[in-house]
Amino acid sequence: MQLADVRAAEAADATTISRLLAESIRGSYTEILGEIPTRRLISAQCALPRIRAEIEIPGGAPGWLGWLVATGPDGTLVGAAAGGVPVPGEGELYALAVTPGARRRGIGTALLTAAGERMRAFGATEQRVTLPAEQDPSLPFYAHQGFVPIGVTRLHRAL
Repeated sequence: MQLADVRAAEAADATTISRLLAESIRGSYTEILGEIPTRRLISAQCALPRIRAEIEIPGGAPGWLGWLVATGPDGTLVGAAAGGVPVPGEGELYALAVTPGARRRGIGTALLTAAGERMRAFGATEQRVTLPAEQDPSLPFYAHQGFVPIGVTRLHRAL
């Protein structure tokens, strides 16, 4: 297991987060969803102006807890996650991505744990995530983390 430092994202991280998310979506969903839907998903989720604005929201927005990043031993950004508590008691994970070469080393778990701690600090008693596809390649990861289905592509776990 690789140890990763998890911290709040900074403005200088926006470009790397955007690229990391796009690479992760492209690699995970092109075969499942097809080229056009995958491009749409990347366009919606990975737009640099959007990520930059989300990082720079002063004091956060109602329900938004921000972006977290994980860095490897050399300081390179190897993962990112975003979440919030849009409904009292319900934490929502909006994004979680780890660079392909750093997967299965505890980085996703570290990001998920840090996001959960933030959510719990804002009153969340459960954590939810919506996946883009029924055959989502991240299902085993989330199941291992204690998430259970509450819909075809919606999962949750107690915090």
